[in-house]
Amino acid sequence: MIKYKSCSKGVKTRTFLLERIINFIKNYFQLDKYKTSVKVEFIAGLTTFISMSYILFVNPSVLGASGMDTGAVFTTTALASALGTAIMGIVANYPIGEAPALGINAFFAYTVCVGMHVKWQTALASVFVASIIFILITLFKLREKIIDSIPADLKYAISSGIGLFIAFLGLQNGKMIVANKSTLVGLGSLHNPLIWVTIFGLLVTVILMILNVPGAIFIGMVLAAIFGICTGQIALPHKFISTAPSLAPTFGQAVFHIKDINTVQMWVVVLTFLLVTFFDTAGTLIGLAQQAGFMKNNKMPRVGKALAADSSAMAVGSILGTSPVGAFVESSAGIAVGGRTGLTAVFVAIFFLISMIFSPLLGVFTSQVTAPALIIVGVLMAQNTAHIHWNKLEIAVPAFLIILGMPLTYSISDGLSWGMITYPICMLAAKRGKEITPMTWVLFVVFLIFLWVLNF
Repeated sequence: MIKYKSCSKGVKTRTFLLERIINFIKNYFQLDKYKTSVKVEFIAGLTTFISMSYILFVNPSVLGASGMDTGAVFTTTALASALGTAIMGIVANYPIGEAPALGINAFFAYTVCVGMHVKWQTALASVFVASIIFILITLFKLREKIIDSIPADLKYAISSGIGLFIAFLGLQNGKMIVANKSTLVGLGSLHNPLIWVTIFGLLVTVILMILNVPGAIFIGMVLAAIFGICTGQIALPHKFISTAPSLAPTFGQAVFHIKDINTVQMWVVVLTFLLVTFFDTAGTLIGLAQQAGFMKNNKMPRVGKALAADSSAMAVGSILGTSPVGAFVESSAGIAVGGRTGLTAVFVAIFFLISMIFSPLLGVFTSQVTAPALIIVGVLMAQNTAHIHWNKLEIAVPAFLIILGMPLTYSISDGLSWGMITYPICMLAAKRGKEITPMTWVLFVVFLIFLWVLNF
C-alpha cells in the first residue's frame, strides 16, 4: 500500500513537471496566439527536415570539389544546420530552417576555389570575415535599410538567377550537359550509364512533387541511389550507421587563415560572399514570411532578430567548416502543413543532430544522385520570375541580365553586378530617376569597383 502511494506520488510529480514544461513551451513560442499546437509544430518540423535533409549529402558533394574532406563537411553541415535553425527558432520565433545555402556553396567551390585557385581554408576565412561584417551591419540595422532599398523586381531576379545557376550545375553533375568545343556546351551521351541515374532520379522526384508527396526531393534521392546500386553504378555501403565523422579537418581553419586575406582579390571574395548571401537570405526570409502570413504593412516582424540569428549561424558555420549558412526555402514545406512558430525550427534542429549517425551513406549519394535535387531547387527558385514586371523594359533588362548572367558567367556575383549596374542607367533612361534610392547608387558604385578589381 505504501509502495502504491509512493508510486502514485511519483507519477503525479512527473505529470506535473511535464505539464509545466508543455505550458512553458506554449507560452514561450506563443502557440495559442498563432493557433497551433506542439503536435502540429512537430509534424511541421519533421516535414521541413525531410524537405531540407538532402543538403546533408549535396553540400559535401559540392564542397568536395574544393578539396575539403567530405566526411567532415557532412558533420559540419548537420551541426551548423542544427545550431542555426535552433537560434532562428529560439531567438526569432520563426518556423524557418537554416543550412549551408545552395548556390553560394557552388560559388565557394567552383568560382572561388576551382576558378580563382583559392585554398578552401582561405575561402572559409573569407566567409568568417564576411559573417563578422554581417553581424555588425545587422546590429546597426544597415542590413534592414539595404533590403528595403533594393527594388522587389531585382530581388526576385537574384533568386531566380541563382536557381538557374544551381540547375546548370545539377545538369553538369548529372552528365546531362557536357562540354562541347563547337557550342561550349551540349547534350550528354545516353550511352553513359551514369546519366541514367540522374534521369531516373529527376523523373521520380518530379512525379512525387507533382503528387505533393512530403519530402519528395529526399525520397527521389534515395530511389535514385537504389537505382544506381541495382544497375551497378554505385557501390553498396558496408554499413548504414556509425559515429559522425571527425570535424578535425575543417574545424577552426577559418580563424587560422584570416591572415591569408591580404590581397585585393581576397577582399573582393569577402565582399561577394557578403553581398550574395545578403540578397539570397533576405529574399528567402521575405518570401517565407509572406507565405506564413507574418508580413504587416510590407514589413517583417522581428526581422532584426531573424537577421541576427542568420548572421550568427553564418559565423559559427564558417568556424565549423562550411560555406555560408542561410534560411532555407524548403521551410515552406513545414509552413504549408501548419508550422507557425520557432518550435517547428527547434524540432528541425533536433532531427539534424540525430542525422549525424548516417554518415556511411555519403558514398551512396554521388553527384549523379544529388543532381536532380539541384535541378529541382533551381526550378523552385526560378518561379520568382513570375513576379518581375517584364512589360517595363527598364525593369526587364537588368532583371534579365541578372538571371542569364549567373549561369552563363558561371558566377553569381558577376550576374548580380550586371543587373545592379544597368538598373539605375535604365531607370534614368525611362525618366524614373527619382525612384532610385541613394543606397542603390551606392551599390552601383560598389559593383563598378568590384568588376574593375576583378578584371584588374
